[in-house]
Amino acid sequence: MEKNKIRFVLVHGVCHGAWCWYKVKPLLEAAGHAVTALDLAASGISTSRVDEIQTLEDYSKPLLDFLSSFGSDDQEKVILVAHSMGGISAALAADIFPNKIAAVVFLTATMPDTKHPPGYPYETFVPSVPQELLDTVFRSYGTRDHHSLRTVLFGPKFMAKKLYQLSPLQDLELAKMLVRENPALATDNLAGTKTFTEEGYGSVKRIYMICGEDDLMSEECQRLMISNFPPNEVMEIKDADHMPMFSKPQELCALLLEVADKYA
Repeated sequence: MEKNKIRFVLVHGVCHGAWCWYKVKPLLEAAGHAVTALDLAASGISTSRVDEIQTLEDYSKPLLDFLSSFGSDDQEKVILVAHSMGGISAALAADIFPNKIAAVVFLTATMPDTKHPPGYPYETFVPSVPQELLDTVFRSYGTRDHHSLRTVLFGPKFMAKKLYQLSPLQDLELAKMLVRENPALATDNLAGTKTFTEEGYGSVKRIYMICGEDDLMSEECQRLMISNFPPNEVMEIKDADHMPMFSKPQELCALLLEVADKYA
C-alpha cells in the first residue's frame, strides 16, 4: 500500500446499505485514500435473504470475508467506519482481525464493551419508546437458542422524523426506495451472548463520533456509551442528525481524514 494511503472500510447501519456512503466515498478518495463500502448480508444489493441469517457472523459475513482476504502485511491495516448498529458488526470484525484494523470509528453507533453481550449498550442506554417507532415494522422469522429472531424495516415516517430530519429531502427519498428488511440486532438474540475479548476487540483503537442532533440516539445516550467503554478519542459533529453521511458529509469527511492522520 502506498505510504500515507489508507483504506477506509465503511459499514452501514441496519436496513441501509453501501449506498448510504455515496457522498463520503468520493470525498475520501479525492483526498488520496482507498475506500470500500460494503453491503452486509441481506442489505443493499446483497442477494442473500434475511431469513437465512441465524447469527451475527451470518449478517457480518461480507465484512469478515473482506478482512479475511485483505493483505496480511503488518503495514496494511484498514480503518473501519461503523454507523449506528453497524458498530456491532465492526466490533465483531475487530475481535476476529485485530491485527488488520488500525482503528474503528463508531459514528453515532452502538459501541460494545468487553464485559457484556454485544447488544448491551443499545439495550441499556437507548430508551425504547414504542409510539416513536411510528411506521417501523417488526417480523418474527424463527428462533435460535430458544430466543425469537426478528426483523426490522424502517418506515418512511419514522425515517423522516427520527433519522433524516436534517438531511436533504432527496436523500430521504433515496432511503425510502432502498432500505431493506434486516435482522433486528437490538431486539433479538442474533447478536449473541458471547462478549468480545480484551485481546481482540479491546486491543483495537476506537474513536467515537457524536452526532449532536441525533433524534434516534440522543447525545446523552451516545455519551453514556462512551462512559461505559471509553474510546481513545471522542469527536463531534454538532449539527448532524442520525445520518451524518447525508446531513454533514463534508464535516464527517474532515474528521475521518483527521483519524487517518492520527491512527493509521
